[in-house]
Amino acid sequence: MHKACIAWTIYCSQGKIDVAYQTSNEALGLAEESGDILSKTEAFVNHGVCCYAKGFLDEAEKYLLMGKNFSERANLLAHGFLSIWYLGVVYFLGGDHRRVQEYYNNALSYEKLGIMGSSWFNLLRLILTCAKVMTNEKDIDLKLLYSYVSQNKIRRAEGPIRRYLSEILLNIDDDHLQEAEDWIKQAIEADKKNGVRFELGIDHAVCAEIFKRKGDKSKAREMLDRAIEISKECGANGWVEKYEKELTKL
Repeated sequence: MHKACIAWTIYCSQGKIDVAYQTSNEALGLAEESGDILSKTEAFVNHGVCCYAKGFLDEAEKYLLMGKNFSERANLLAHGFLSIWYLGVVYFLGGDHRRVQEYYNNALSYEKLGIMGSSWFNLLRLILTCAKVMTNEKDIDLKLLYSYVSQNKIRRAEGPIRRYLSEILLNIDDDHLQEAEDWIKQAIEADKKNGVRFELGIDHAVCAEIFKRKGDKSKAREMLDRAIEISKECGANGWVEKYEKELTKL
């Protein structure tokens, strides 16, 4: 359980994805050997998160679903919430935005249980809204979404909150591109300041998409090159491959 916890909360946050994946894989082996349901719950969920950070999305889905099942059997609400959260992120990346909405509407029911602070649920609402925008829902309360930035009390969430807000503005229409650029630049600065390298790589990839949409291919390539560089430093192999494919299409 300690290995699994360290893999996600420390190594992933530091952007040491290779170490995180190796450590969580070791935790997985120990948990399966022990047969203990509490160990299995933490190991499967956290290994799933590390697989996501590595960029192994099919593997991430597999272990997160198994972790979700164990968390329900063991009545470990926090781990159940974590598995749902990252399953939503995996499905978002896979383009299954309807399933994201299904999972995240369910995840919002955890808020009244007090297992996570309001800042995390506001970030969840931003991801949920982003999924809705991707399915062409336009009735979005931007004023409410902006308020989540000032309400945030978690340093770790400063960058992602701004990034998802940027993605919403990017995809809602073509009239908010400059605003989307302003927010993603804030996300980059926040994640630099807070030392979350893995998130920083994703920020640059989103920034590349904004410049691509604006017709500035040179800046888009520059941002993707930076995303690739950061992801390589982190050992996030799947993300490197993803960004390199995007780069060849420019």
